[in-house]
Amino acid sequence: MKKNKLSSKAHLLISLRKKQGKPASGSLLAKEIGITRVAVWKTVQSLVEAGYSIETTEKGYLIEPKNEKDFLYPWEFGENEKLFFHYKNTGSTMDKARELALRGVDSGSVITAEKQSAGRGRNGRTWVSRQGGLFFSILERPHLTIADYSLLSMVMQIAVTRSISSICGKKAYLRWPNDIYIDRRKVAGVTSEISGEGDFINWLTGGIGVNVNNTVPSGKAVSCSEILKQQISRKKILIKILKEIEVVKKTFSSTAVYSQGNRALASEWNSLADSIGAKTAVFEPENKDDNSIEKPGKILARGIFQGIDPVGRCILKTEKGTLYFNQGSVSLAFLNSGNL
Repeated sequence: MKKNKLSSKAHLLISLRKKQGKPASGSLLAKEIGITRVAVWKTVQSLVEAGYSIETTEKGYLIEPKNEKDFLYPWEFGENEKLFFHYKNTGSTMDKARELALRGVDSGSVITAEKQSAGRGRNGRTWVSRQGGLFFSILERPHLTIADYSLLSMVMQIAVTRSISSICGKKAYLRWPNDIYIDRRKVAGVTSEISGEGDFINWLTGGIGVNVNNTVPSGKAVSCSEILKQQISRKKILIKILKEIEVVKKTFSSTAVYSQGNRALASEWNSLADSIGAKTAVFEPENKDDNSIEKPGKILARGIFQGIDPVGRCILKTEKGTLYFNQGSVSLAFLNSGNL
């Protein structure tokens, strides 16, 4: 990510948090940040209005660590602040990401929201955005052909799966085409949207939803807090995912073969999948919400799931031969899961 100069809000929060609950005078903060005492006061007021618990005492300003809330404001991300766009309420972070893409904002921009009134999963299905969940979109301007659009989606899926495994201390698995599970309960999902011209992508947005501290829609889904038996910082998970995306990109960037996919990336994806070698069915989902395990509609094929190919297609070995399915509108389910 491109780094920018710290804003007064970011600088003030860093200074106060370093004090570990001890007060800092306005004059000291002004000197540290390089602004006037009046500017310090105004910055404190704006942070208080944003929901921060900053106390004003005779000895100065202070933040009690135990009173800290889980905020996703841009200034929480320090020198990368200008790459973050946060909304308290929005229809969908994917819609905001599209608007920002058309405005020409930088690649690597991140759009977060506290609430989404029209959160979207794949193919326009609803992603129910409950309070306490992590909902965000990433805008990328990759040097990829449209034929290879799935590569960046694979990168994000791998990064989310690795991050959730690390944070929750339990193995997370990928389920084709875009879901992440722990103990066969859905914990996260990834969707993407592209805009191209000719053979190349102009921009791509990846939408990621993670059940963090929110209640889940059914027993077929799970949240990170339920697994850990405690509340967890959404900011911590977001930072972990963003860092992991860059790690995965760097690891596999030299192995790409444009217009032919990426064999090494697909191999890594397959190593994280939970259904390779299992009896599965490819089906068209019937339900309209994308938070929990999908309700199967029309079954297109049954067979043994062989993983994905270098361009992200599902490989299904059937009695009539090997079939390939694009990500499109179809999904995958275990035949012995009770869902079919």
